Amino acid sequence: MEMIKVEDLAFEYIRRNEEGDVESINRAIDGVNLNVKKGDFIAIIGANGSGKSTLAKHINAILYPSEGTVWVNGLSTSKEENLWEIRRSAGMVFQNPDNQIIASVVEEDVGFGPENLGIPTDEIWERVEKSLEAVGMLEYREQSPNKLSGGQKQRVAIAGIMAMKPECIVLDEPTAMLDPEGRKEVVSTVHWLNKHENITVLLITHHMDEVINADKVFVMEKGKIVMQGTPREIFSRVDDIKRYRLDVPQVTELAYELKKAGLDIPEGILSTDELIRVLEKLRISQ
Repeated sequence: MEMIKVEDLAFEYIRRNEEGDVESINRAIDGVNLNVKKGDFIAIIGANGSGKSTLAKHINAILYPSEGTVWVNGLSTSKEENLWEIRRSAGMVFQNPDNQIIASVVEEDVGFGPENLGIPTDEIWERVEKSLEAVGMLEYREQSPNKLSGGQKQRVAIAGIMAMKPECIVLDEPTAMLDPEGRKEVVSTVHWLNKHENITVLLITHHMDEVINADKVFVMEKGKIVMQGTPREIFSRVDDIKRYRLDVPQVTELAYELKKAGLDIPEGILSTDELIRVLEKLRISQ
């Protein structure tokens, strides 16, 4: 069953002057079609200004289509009566966790969303404990978020979304402000939730190494989806990826250069272990 369906989506940012006259129109999304099944882990990549964050905001009904339709769990985001249920179904995690953490104690912050949903107190605390445990932050439940690292704060933000029991989590560049260790913590947490809690994940990122374990990758450029496929299919097309102002994972780049130098290396190498195995076979065969 489809968790998210995007059909012929277009969105325009309209700038007006003080008199209300239109000064400029920026078509940020231009004819996007996207289908995400329940339980999928989908990654969306693209250079700055490609439209990926604008697309993400449509899935949580923060923005409404100028043209086309977005369905979340079968509900159209354009209908106001659906907004409450859509935002319960699809939680959103942004770049800066400080913008989502509002309480002075971790467990109170995680319980804020369920409380606003009218969940009974006993159930709120059950959800808080389970959510913090799922993201590996249970031992910090009584601490101030201000004492946490960036990666830990982002995991608390994810726990806060989890406590509202969404079927889907949309993450809009959640590791953009984190160091490598924090990035690793967050991506690992999201994969665990996808695998063990069957939460559908839509990850928007500009870090190519974060998408190698996704089920499918979509590449955006100038508001359009210009490439789609498995991570291996996408990163087998190094020249195409670079044409869209993107990099590839470092190990994929190394394998690509070795292949150009004449070594018999397959396209789309995604991990260091994979490249080592290929090089070892080549050494043995010589």
